Amino acid sequence: MTEHSAVITIDGPGGAGKGTIARALAQRLGFHLLDSGAIYRLLALASLRDGIAPDDLAGLTRRAEQLDIDFRTDGEHAGEAILDGQPVANAIRDEACGERASVLAALPPVREALKARQRAFRQPPGLVADGRDMGTVIFPDAPVKIFLTASAEERARRRHKQLMEQGVTASLDDLLTELKARDARDSQRQTAPLRPAEDAVTVDTTGASIDTVVQTVMEQARACLQ
Repeated sequence: MTEHSAVITIDGPGGAGKGTIARALAQRLGFHLLDSGAIYRLLALASLRDGIAPDDLAGLTRRAEQLDIDFRTDGEHAGEAILDGQPVANAIRDEACGERASVLAALPPVREALKARQRAFRQPPGLVADGRDMGTVIFPDAPVKIFLTASAEERARRRHKQLMEQGVTASLDDLLTELKARDARDSQRQTAPLRPAEDAVTVDTTGASIDTVVQTVMEQARACLQ
């Protein structure tokens, strides 16, 4: 049954490596993938395209309920977000989209509207879900809960490198300031604040290679899913 499908949650702040680790884990296990942060970015993009104001709760809620989304899990495009049948990987990663997504994520009616949409990704043989409240709110019964973290400076450097590789000019200091502000907003919001689940395993990715982190998480997953 769907509700009994295995779920691995990977939560943590932006830049901790959640997306990279979740994609690698889903590929290795043959599981479905849910990038919950991308869902908020997808809603942000859809609302920007539709001209829905960030304070139009009714309009945002309706759009959230109508989101046609999916994530690729195979090949070089693994993790790519699909909105209304079209890939939008680059569009949802710009800073304007990220800022609006963070604002939308703090709105209780929007979060409530997206709960069922996220839980519908729980399908056999299993799901890897990454975000900020996967283990605390969306899948509190998940048998495997990981909380990834890294220093703010490390996360800002990763984001700066990513943007530079995309040909986007950005200030490292500005990125660090924005990241810290987003961390504060996410951790202090009244609805589903960013925090580890009580039964989550915390993994610090500062200075660690992707392979090392994937191996650590794989060991935790195998031990819990046996």
